[in-house]
Amino acid sequence: MMNKVRLVAGREYLVRVRKRTFIIATLFTPIGIGLMALMAGYFASKGGAASKSIVFVDESKIFEASDPSSKTHTYHFSAEDINTLKDNYKEKYDLLVHIPPFEDMSQKSHQVQYFSEEKLSVVTITNLESAIGKAYKKYKIEQSSIDVDLYNSFNTSIQFEDGILLEKIAAGEEEANKSGKLSLIIGTILGGLMGFLMYMVIFIYGGMVMRSIMEEKINRIVEVMISSVKPFQLMLGKILGVGAVGLTQLAMWIILVPLILFVVQLVIGTNPEQSAELMEMAQNMNTGKADLDGFNVSQIISEFNGLNWFLIIPVFIIFFFGGYFIYSSMFAAIGSAIGDDMGEGQQLMIPIVIPVVIAFIMLQGVLQNPNGNMAVFGSMFPLFSPIIMPARLAFDPPIWQVILSIIILIASCIFFVWLAGKIYRVGILMYGKKVNFKELGKWLFYKA
Repeated sequence: MMNKVRLVAGREYLVRVRKRTFIIATLFTPIGIGLMALMAGYFASKGGAASKSIVFVDESKIFEASDPSSKTHTYHFSAEDINTLKDNYKEKYDLLVHIPPFEDMSQKSHQVQYFSEEKLSVVTITNLESAIGKAYKKYKIEQSSIDVDLYNSFNTSIQFEDGILLEKIAAGEEEANKSGKLSLIIGTILGGLMGFLMYMVIFIYGGMVMRSIMEEKINRIVEVMISSVKPFQLMLGKILGVGAVGLTQLAMWIILVPLILFVVQLVIGTNPEQSAELMEMAQNMNTGKADLDGFNVSQIISEFNGLNWFLIIPVFIIFFFGGYFIYSSMFAAIGSAIGDDMGEGQQLMIPIVIPVVIAFIMLQGVLQNPNGNMAVFGSMFPLFSPIIMPARLAFDPPIWQVILSIIILIASCIFFVWLAGKIYRVGILMYGKKVNFKELGKWLFYKA
């Protein structure tokens, strides 16, 4: 049996990887991603924040007295009348900002007006609003006779240190099971990527199995193949062959995409002015020094390397294949049951699509609470677990849940492949008949 399955899988693999469409999709998808990144970088550099010479008419002299500065723009102050300056500021400056008199210390807002030949970017406006707002805040504190150092001491930055999983202290694993903020961020990102990858694989390569079976059924090729291979062997071989094609394509993308993006980054470089203005906006939007302290590259690499990859990688591969087998077997069954009427196929695909969509919707909640009841249920339910469990792996779920989920997944793979085989053996040789769910149920009980 396995020899015939291997022959079918090998044929399916070789036929597909030699097609021009496969070669074009495999090579040009990373190139397309690189071109989009290149265009985004180019337009960002051309449309990025240009350094501006800004003149202020500050009637209260509050902002001027604060001695403001900017990393990207040049500030100037003028005592001329605003109506006069509006007519000739363009000779020396790019932008005119009018700050009206500030008379009431109790007012919480102050309207400032700018004059320019073009609308300003959100980043530039945000920076100017923040800079002027800080100056007025400082002025109010000084006029209120409040000690500035005392006032600043009221701001207390709270930062969680690494948490310790108490239930593992008894096992002597206290130091090895610390959970810091950075590790949680990395875990969330990694979990989301793994879940999204499974979501894409199920639809792309499961649909590929269905289309392959439909093509051979429509062209009557399958009638020749059935004479020497049992329907179940043919279906299993197709699933394995297309799965190998998918893995080959994914492996190529994993290698090519980072390489192309790295080359694009070297080509376009960075836009210093835009980067400086975005950094200035980020700093203006933060109120405390602790909020500005980010994670350096060495910390990120250390936390990334500290993840339990000996668990994550093997378990992800298991769920990768498990999810693929479950859904591709169902796609194969649908492909065998329909002919060239895609509308009929869309109706039969609804029960397959709904669990995948629900699992993907659940993914956000699972990442927010990876050990909650919804996450545990999604990890055990075989139609959800290929998406949910890989997303939880970075959060170190209890090992018994991982093992139980794998057992349920393997048992479900066997069941769904057997179930799909029962439908496949009847549907692959049936032509000219409308198929519904009631008809599919009858096929399950037909004797070979």
